[in-house]
Amino acid sequence: MCDLEDFSRDRADGQWHFPGMTTSEAVALLEKYRAGEITADEVLRVFRVAPYIDLGFARVDTHRALRKGFPEVVFGSGKTPGQVVAIARRIWKNSGRVLVTRVTASHARAMRKAFKRVVHHEIARCIVVESAPLPKLEGTIAVLCAGTSDLPVAEEAAVTAEVMGNRVERVYDVGVAGLHRLFGHLDVITKANVVIAVAGMEGALPSVVAGLVSRPVIAVPTSVGYGASFGGIAALLTMLNSCASGVTVVNIDNGFGAGYAASQINSLAAMKK
Repeated sequence: MCDLEDFSRDRADGQWHFPGMTTSEAVALLEKYRAGEITADEVLRVFRVAPYIDLGFARVDTHRALRKGFPEVVFGSGKTPGQVVAIARRIWKNSGRVLVTRVTASHARAMRKAFKRVVHHEIARCIVVESAPLPKLEGTIAVLCAGTSDLPVAEEAAVTAEVMGNRVERVYDVGVAGLHRLFGHLDVITKANVVIAVAGMEGALPSVVAGLVSRPVIAVPTSVGYGASFGGIAALLTMLNSCASGVTVVNIDNGFGAGYAASQINSLAAMKK
C-alpha cells in the first residue's frame, strides 16, 4: 500500500514525489478521505506530484499502474545491463513487480545479481520479478503459433499475459500446412475470451482461426520466412488484408503488444461476469 509516509521532497525543486500508485491504492486513499482519516489537502498533494522519476538517462513512469493497471514495462533491447537494472529497481520499489522484454544473457546476469526473485524466460526473452503473482482473472487467453520457429514471439505474448494476471492456454505448432492439428484444440480455443495467433511465412493462421471462433483475434506476424517474406512484411500484409471478421493486427514480432492488448480485453470480459 502506498502510504502518505512514503512521500517526500527529495529533489531540489521541492516537489513532492511518491513511489507509485495503482488504481486500488488510489481508491483506498479516497476512501480514507471519505472516512475523515486524511484531509483534502493531503489527497491533493498526492495527486499533484510529478508522475515520474528522472534517472538522467530515463524518466521512469511511476504513474503507469494508475493509468493502465500495470507498471511500466522495460524494453531491454538497446539498453545496457546497468540501465535495465537501474530502471527495474525503481519500478520494483514502486510496485513490487517488473517485466523486462527483449533481454540478452548479459541483462539476465545483471538482473540476477540485483534481485532475488528473477525468473528468466529464455525462449520469450523476458525477465519477470514479482513479490507475488497477481490474482488470476476469470476466463482464458489462448496463444497459438503456426510453427516452432514462431515460439519466441508467442512466448513473449504468453508471458506478458500471464504476468498481468491472466490464465493462458498455449496451442503451438498448428499452422495451416496441417490444419488437422488446429482442429484438435478447438475446444480450448473457442472457450477463450481472446485469441492471439502468431505466424510467419504467409501468415494465414489468424484468418483461419477468426473464421472459426466468435472471439476477438489478435494477429501477430513474425519475421520468420524465406527471402520473399521480407522479414515479416508478407505475413503482416496477409493479416492486414484478412477477409475474416474480428482480426486486429500488431506489428511484426510484437508478442508483447499482443499479450498486453489481450490482457486488457480479458479484463473487460471478466468485469462483465
